[in-house]
Amino acid sequence: MRLLLATLLALTTAGAVAAAPAAPPGAAPAPRAFTHGPGSMLGFSSSYDGESFDGRFDRFSTRIAFDPATATGRFEVGIDLASARTENDERDEVLLGEEFFNALAVPQARYEASAFRRLPDGRFVADGTLTLRGVTRKVPLTFRWTTGAAPTLDGTATVPRLAFNVGTGDWDDTEALPDDVAVRTRLVLRPQ
Repeated sequence: MRLLLATLLALTTAGAVAAAPAAPPGAAPAPRAFTHGPGSMLGFSSSYDGESFDGRFDRFSTRIAFDPATATGRFEVGIDLASARTENDERDEVLLGEEFFNALAVPQARYEASAFRRLPDGRFVADGTLTLRGVTRKVPLTFRWTTGAAPTLDGTATVPRLAFNVGTGDWDDTEALPDDVAVRTRLVLRPQ
């Protein structure tokens, strides 16, 4: 009887072990998720009639997961368009209006990326998409990732404003207002 019980127990245990799913070979854990903390910024630069100006978004949300060893992860950024500031009240009023951001009708822009490339100089490119004013287009973000207790992401991108219907009507003259807008970001990250 003991032999029968031992045999049944051995067969049951062997079946349970065989049924356990095996982890895929070489599978890496998902990268940690971060959000931005103090010292972070999201800015932009352009010019009007040859005079350059800088701006920033005071309010934005981030969910950043990235593993520099495998160049994998996910970026999710929400941008409150009404928080755009250029330190010029008249320009800021126009920027938030219907011909530019149309912040009352479409208050948020989004940037999302899940595909990344490593560059020879140690930087990376996020092959992401920007959704602005209801238009979604590819906008690559080139960035440097600095590891540490509080990783940092320093990035730049070029946004063709007219592709997103930003600066329509009298503002579509690219001699006075260039089509390309330089975007820069510095995210000081903390675990989410």
